[in-house]
Amino acid sequence: MKLIPEHILQNIPNLYETEDIKDPICQVKLFTPDANWTWYVIEYSKENKDICYGLVKGLETELGYFSLKELEKIKGSFGLPIERDFSFKPIKLSKVKEKL
Repeated sequence: MKLIPEHILQNIPNLYETEDIKDPICQVKLFTPDANWTWYVIEYSKENKDICYGLVKGLETELGYFSLKELEKIKGSFGLPIERDFSFKPIKLSKVKEKL
């Protein structure tokens, strides 16, 4: 399974590229359909092709790093894998936080 296709990954800013931007863009939304966790990708490591930085909404809501390889292995409480929200359009982080 590939959570984020290569053509989308190429357009996500590299790690640390947006660190000086006050309100960066969330590029991709990943979610568990049966466990109430969501990951909003802001940056992606184009060097190791695994690590992302973004907003994670789970037990807490916080900015941090996460591994796409690890996310691809996770199953929710009903055994469903993490999915990419195909209808999600890139949006500023502040707007995502308002909706949470």
